[in-house]
Amino acid sequence: MKWQEHISINPSIRSGKPCIKGTRITVYDILEYLAGGMSEDDILADFPDLTRDDIRASLAFAATRERRLSNSAL
Repeated sequence: MKWQEHISINPSIRSGKPCIKGTRITVYDILEYLAGGMSEDDILADFPDLTRDDIRASLAFAATRERRLSNSAL
């Protein structure tokens, strides 16, 4: 999964938070929905502009960021 194809960071959109391209939906929003118990199908029903790949790209983005933070702490 190349999360870069689905996620962009633009300082003029949502204060530069990582967002799904073409939307104002942040990676954080998606992760919070998943953590709150929403399924992918629930999220897709509530946000028809999203795709399953957008949700998976959000997870890949979070994993990449966590990996970088973990490695920098070593």
